Amino acid sequence: MRELVMTTDGGTATEEASAMRRRPTGGEIAVARIALINPRFDVSFWGHDHVMPIVGKRANTPVAALPLLAALTPQRHVVTLIDENVEPLDYEVLAGMDIVGVTGMSVQRARMKEILRELKQRGCFTVVGGPWVTVQEDYFGELADVIFVGEAEDTWPAFLEDWQERQWNQRYEQQTKSDMTRVPTPRFDLLKMDEYLYASLQISRGCPFTCEFCDIIVTFGRLPRLKTSAQVLAELDSLRVLHVHQVFIVDDNFIGNKQAIKGVLRDVIQYQERYGYPFTFFTEATLDLAEDDELMRLMTDANIEAVFIGIETPNEAALKETKKHQNVRPVKGSMLERIQRVQRAGIEVTCGMIVGFDHDDATIFQAQREFLTDGHIPHAMVGMLYAIPKTPLHARLTREGRLDPADESEFGTNVIPLHLSRDQLREGYISVMHALYEAPAYFERAEALLFGGYLGQ
Repeated sequence: MRELVMTTDGGTATEEASAMRRRPTGGEIAVARIALINPRFDVSFWGHDHVMPIVGKRANTPVAALPLLAALTPQRHVVTLIDENVEPLDYEVLAGMDIVGVTGMSVQRARMKEILRELKQRGCFTVVGGPWVTVQEDYFGELADVIFVGEAEDTWPAFLEDWQERQWNQRYEQQTKSDMTRVPTPRFDLLKMDEYLYASLQISRGCPFTCEFCDIIVTFGRLPRLKTSAQVLAELDSLRVLHVHQVFIVDDNFIGNKQAIKGVLRDVIQYQERYGYPFTFFTEATLDLAEDDELMRLMTDANIEAVFIGIETPNEAALKETKKHQNVRPVKGSMLERIQRVQRAGIEVTCGMIVGFDHDDATIFQAQREFLTDGHIPHAMVGMLYAIPKTPLHARLTREGRLDPADESEFGTNVIPLHLSRDQLREGYISVMHALYEAPAYFERAEALLFGGYLGQ
C-alpha cells in the first residue's frame, strides 16, 4: 500500500497525520484516511497471470480509477491506493481507515462483495463505485454505505465535502457528464508502477455507436469527450518520470471523435520525437478505423502498435441484430479486408468475438474459428453474449423472458439463446477456445501475421 498526505503548501507528511484522523464533529476541518481498493481478478487468459512471473511483474495494467480518484481528493486527506492484483489486503490496516472505497467491473463483482462483507464486519465505512454498481445499483445492498453511479469527477469531491459535514447521501450520480478538459493528472506516483507490465492512460470517454449489448454508452454516453493535448502530455511526463515504457490507452473507442483525436496524435508524435520515442502504445477502436488512412498513419507515427477492435462475429445478420452497423458498412470492403487494411498500416489487430446472438446457430463456432484464421488474428477475446443491466439488450431479453436470474449461471451467461440450447452454447464456446489456443493453431495465426506479409506491408 502507498499513501501520501499532501499539505496545502504542496509539501508532504506521512504518519504524523494519523494523529489527526477522526470523524468531523461539525464545523471543524478533519483529515480523513481513505483507502481505495481494486479487487483481484480471477485467473484468465487476458490477465496473463502465468506470464507475469516470467517477466518479473505482478499484474498487466493498473486500474485507471484509483490514481484519478486520488488526484480528485482534497490535499488535506491521506489517500492509500491498494490493488489486490499486486499486493494482499491488510484488513487490520483497513479497519483503521475513515473511508474505504471499492471499485470494480462486472467480472470483479463477487470479489467486491467478499471484501465489502469483511470490511462491514470490522465496522468500516464503505463506499462503492465503478462500472458494475453503475448498472446494478442494488447489488451490494447494505454492504455499501454510499454508492457512486457513473462518473465521479464531480461527485467524489462533493461526497468528501458532505462527509466533512456529516451529512452524506447514500447515492451519488452526476447530473452532467464530466468535462474531460478539467480532469487532473492521475496520481500515478501512488501506484507500484514497477509491478505492472503496462501503464494505463485515458484520453477520451464515450462512443457514437449504439451496439445493443454495450454498457459504454450507458455509463459514458454517445458524445465522445476528450482531454486536451496539454493534459495528455502532462500525463506522459508523469509516466516517463516513473520509467514507464508501455502504455495501454484505455479509451473504449479511441477514434470516437476522429478529427479531435488526430490533433492529439499530432502532438503526441512531436512529444515522442522530442524524447526519443519513450513510449509504445496500444488501444481500442472500432472497425471504421480502416476507413481513414490519415488516422492510421498518425497512429503508427505515434507508435501505437496494436488496437483491440470489437469484431464480434462474422455473422452479418447478428451484427445487424445487435446494431453494430459500423461493421457491416462496405465502405472499404468486407470485414476481413478492413482488418487487413489496419494490419498493413502497421497496426496489429486483436479483437473481441461473441457467440450466442439470436441469429447464431450451431454453425457459428466453426465460422468464428475460420474467420480468425483467415484474418491472421492471434489474440481474440471470445465470450458468450451477456446481457448487462441497463443496456438495450437486457431490456429486450427481459421483455422476452429470456434472462437467467442467477448471478453466476452454470451456463456462463444470463442469456437464453434463441436457436441454440444453453448446453450447445456453452460447449460450443469451450470448443472455440480450445481450437483457437491449441499451440499449432495459435502459432499458425501468429506466423501468418508476422511473417506472411500482412503486418506493415
